[in-house]
Amino acid sequence: MKQPLILIVDDEPTVREVVRKYLERDGYKVAEAADGPAALSYLQNHQPELIVLDVMLPGIDGMAITRKLRDPGNTSLSANIPIIMLTAKREEMQRIHGLEVGADDYVTKPFSPQELTARVKAVLRRTTPMSEVEKPLQFTDIQIDPRTRSVVIKGVQPPELTAKEFDLLWFLARHPAQVFTRTQLLDQVWGLDYYGEDSTVTVHIRRLREKIEPDPSDPTYVKTVWGVGYKFDE
Repeated sequence: MKQPLILIVDDEPTVREVVRKYLERDGYKVAEAADGPAALSYLQNHQPELIVLDVMLPGIDGMAITRKLRDPGNTSLSANIPIIMLTAKREEMQRIHGLEVGADDYVTKPFSPQELTARVKAVLRRTTPMSEVEKPLQFTDIQIDPRTRSVVIKGVQPPELTAKEFDLLWFLARHPAQVFTRTQLLDQVWGLDYYGEDSTVTVHIRRLREKIEPDPSDPTYVKTVWGVGYKFDE
């Protein structure tokens, strides 16, 4: 069975060493980069299954790296690699900003290595290609294929969705017209072991709408039910 490859990007050798030790103990292959330019150089030629990315990096910081990966015009780097951000800042706006630029999850320093490896497992579990049993969902204007994790709207593919954006859309679309609160979406899409705030859902809904909606301010597919939550509709 193939070992998932995890790229650790952090300028602190001790952090990289500890994270590597715990990930390798759990069966992962690990690559390291000590700064932003080294990480981007590595990603030009390698395709990790997940990136553990520090925000504060020399050269190019973690936010800038995430923007480059998530840039729809990016053709040389994979746009949908899951990213877990490491941040020393506890302010909510810092975490929200990381999610807005395209991170899938975050862990605040100082962190427990066991917690980080649990997050890695949870993210990979949710982003591993789904079984062939799962069939594409076909609606009037939109098709969602879990086997290729792709979306086609009126015959056109929107900008590539991140792993978490696809998971969120897939879950909502599998339950059309059903309304879910942000807490329910956290449990179903992020998992019961997720420690973040429900503002995470708000950020991902906004990012998803920016990619798939003709008018994100007046959504067609992912709608808000005021005072309750969100639903998929068409």
